[in-house]
Amino acid sequence: MIDQAQDAVCRDRRINIVQGEQYVDTDPYVCLTTILGSCIAACLWDPVAAVGGMNHFLLPGDRMAHNGIAPAGNAMRYGVYSMELLVNGLLRRGAQRSRLRAKLFGGACMMRGLTDVGDLNASFTERFLRDEGIAVVGGSLRGERGRRIQFWPVSGRARQTLLGQDQSPVFRTERQNANSLVGATSGSLELF
Repeated sequence: MIDQAQDAVCRDRRINIVQGEQYVDTDPYVCLTTILGSCIAACLWDPVAAVGGMNHFLLPGDRMAHNGIAPAGNAMRYGVYSMELLVNGLLRRGAQRSRLRAKLFGGACMMRGLTDVGDLNASFTERFLRDEGIAVVGGSLRGERGRRIQFWPVSGRARQTLLGQDQSPVFRTERQNANSLVGATSGSLELF
């Protein structure tokens, strides 16, 4: 009965997080949602302060930002910037770093034969949280299928639905965005 009540609430108070966005809230009736392919959604919360948030980023950005690849207008598409904004947003709303918990989703291999951006995203996020001392307590990373994520930021509850194998319409935007951020050299495709 509780799940049905929360699902009804989620339909009423749903906030969709798209690529390049992050959101922090203290409302127990808010449900954050997103759809992921190779992108990552980090869901962080502080159970004592009852505050949580989600981000959605396209590329890790740790090496790429140093190579001058990330245009300023696209900064939120990069994990290094997106993770910092999410953590700082939580701290501003009363969270304490030592109490933060994380659930990570995404990082699927969506384009065979090219650099596995999903794995790079997943590895970056795991390393970032380890370096920041933030415990990863759940989630689902890597694989070959997209995911629909629902996250209740106050409780830390998350639900994942794996998407079917024929995902081309769902991830057309992600692929187009990834291709626009990738540089080509001498007829070959170079991601990093």
